[in-house]
Amino acid sequence: MTSLFAFFNLGPQEMIILLIIGVLLFGRKLPEVGRYLGKGIVEFKKGIRGLEDEVDTSATVAPRTDAPALEQPRPPQRVVTTAPKFEDSPTNVTAQPKA
Repeated sequence: MTSLFAFFNLGPQEMIILLIIGVLLFGRKLPEVGRYLGKGIVEFKKGIRGLEDEVDTSATVAPRTDAPALEQPRPPQRVVTTAPKFEDSPTNVTAQPKA
């Protein structure tokens, strides 16, 4: 329990202040809030446990033998460009208009 408070760097004075603020905010509903918080933690742990079980079962399942075989990847092929090349000839030059 001390390591948790050390993680948040809380001293005894800060813990007492937080406790007083909690009592002022929740007042008479404090037991109900604690009950709901406890139920939430239990449900969260059940969900995590279910995920762990699901991961364990999926890791132990044998791969299917009726799956089609994958073909080996081929190396990339060169593509020949088909764009026309630019050829500059003196007949294509136009004079700039005079302003």
